[in-house]
Amino acid sequence: MSSRRGWRTVVVREQTSWTRTRLGRGGPPLDLLTARFDSHVYAPHAHAEYTVGVTVGGLETIAYRGGRIVSGPGTIVVLDPGEMHTGGPAAADGYSYRALYAAPALFTDGTLGNRLPHFRDPVLHDPELATALRTAHTDLSTCPDPLETESRLPWLLTALAHRHSTARASTDELPGTSRVAHAVRDRLADELLAPPSLAGLATDLGLSRYQLLRAFRTTMGIPPYAWLAQYRVTRARALLDSGLRPAEVAPLVGFADQAHLTRWFRRVLGVTPAAYRNSVQDTRP
Repeated sequence: MSSRRGWRTVVVREQTSWTRTRLGRGGPPLDLLTARFDSHVYAPHAHAEYTVGVTVGGLETIAYRGGRIVSGPGTIVVLDPGEMHTGGPAAADGYSYRALYAAPALFTDGTLGNRLPHFRDPVLHDPELATALRTAHTDLSTCPDPLETESRLPWLLTALAHRHSTARASTDELPGTSRVAHAVRDRLADELLAPPSLAGLATDLGLSRYQLLRAFRTTMGIPPYAWLAQYRVTRARALLDSGLRPAEVAPLVGFADQAHLTRWFRRVLGVTPAAYRNSVQDTRP
């Protein structure tokens, strides 16, 4: 957007988008911020949650713990709960970032003694984790699957705590890993139209959510939401084979809508449900 003041044209590129999702079905809220600022400077403030951000472009300067820190593209910024801070552009061309606000409890499942992590260094250089956090932020902003939100985010936040905070990783070995994973798999398959939350499954099995995720990933090689999505695709194939249209199939196998079905169908099989159905129909006698 631009406006003319006298002889000068002022270009305004500042944009923000605030999205609230939930961590699992009926779970606590999770706030996600996508922002680009040219000149905006935050007033001093603090959050009750951990602030986890990834700088996407430009340079941001943050007043924090009596000093100033600068983050650039690809860096992770983690601010502890209750820590007063400000933020603004460090250069004339502004900056952009993605941030999420995570309740402290999301960090404790996989730490020794369920200790809250403390991040001594607020600016972290971890390209692999930064990419994963940025991708998850983008996906979760529009994700229609509560199980995916609940599977991906705690796993990433626990990895963040293990790698970069003072909290040590839990070393407890989980007995019966395979048994736990198969019990979770069977529940998801039986209740694919309205799958239970990971928190509910973990409580039923006497585990933390992180322990459940670790057991499932160790045995199955993928997180629960990915396994369930692939199982739904398999069920969808049979229904498409029978002649049903993708829009009819999606709710019958638990996908939120046809777009959700298409996204996973292409991930698993490389083609859209419509293309698959047409191919199957064309080969019938």
